[in-house]
Amino acid sequence: MKIAIIGTGNLGLAIAKGILHSNGATTMYLTKRNTADIEDFEKYGNVTVTNDNNEAVKNSDILIFAVQPGHFESILYDIKNELGEKHVIMSTITGFGIDKIESIIGSDKYIIRTMPNTAISVGKSMTCICSNGLGQKRIELAKAIFNRMGHSLEIPEEQMQAATVICASGIAFWMRLIRATTQGAIQLGFDAREAQELAMHTCNGAASLLIESGSHPEEEIDRVTTPQGCTISGLNEMEHQGLSSSLIRGIVTSFEKISDIRKG
Repeated sequence: MKIAIIGTGNLGLAIAKGILHSNGATTMYLTKRNTADIEDFEKYGNVTVTNDNNEAVKNSDILIFAVQPGHFESILYDIKNELGEKHVIMSTITGFGIDKIESIIGSDKYIIRTMPNTAISVGKSMTCICSNGLGQKRIELAKAIFNRMGHSLEIPEEQMQAATVICASGIAFWMRLIRATTQGAIQLGFDAREAQELAMHTCNGAASLLIESGSHPEEEIDRVTTPQGCTISGLNEMEHQGLSSSLIRGIVTSFEKISDIRKG
């Protein structure tokens, strides 16, 4: 596949790494206004680094846009005359709807919105995907690309903002929970390196149990809680202190914020 990533910032770079590490591209163009810090990617041999978006579009079939929301519209206007029947447009831009993309480049294009997270760089992204009518013909292509770098789920476009909070912002939420577990382990006597190792791998194991077994979280909780035991005592204290309600309130607050940003 001939892939171009338009806007190789943090997310674009994570996507590039994920695709390259999974050998998911025949050729790849990476664009950025200042290319100095991504020039090393040309060592892959099939990667071209440029600040010319039009060059990248001309030489690619799949265009993955990972630019700042404020720049996306002008970039679409700049490259629209280079778009042809072969091009599949994949946007990762938060709050920029398919209808707005269509108003610039037309509804006769394969348009797909994707919402990956930064775990894509290690092949563990949770990516949500939706499309316009024509783009439905390329949904399986999009899922094939992103499934090589984690897991993907097709959802209605109206749920994309919520997916941004759960999957993209969610990386930060889970990092904070891992950090809190690390701090607790330090207080119990482990050094900082050991504490983080314990927290990271326990978190990974918990998620893997659910993924592999298909169990509900409470089923797995029941397996490790005993009457009057230390696990249920700890869980109950966390709930008394508002663990679940705080996490839910944080998720809802993030969703309200992203909704306000889109209105603005």
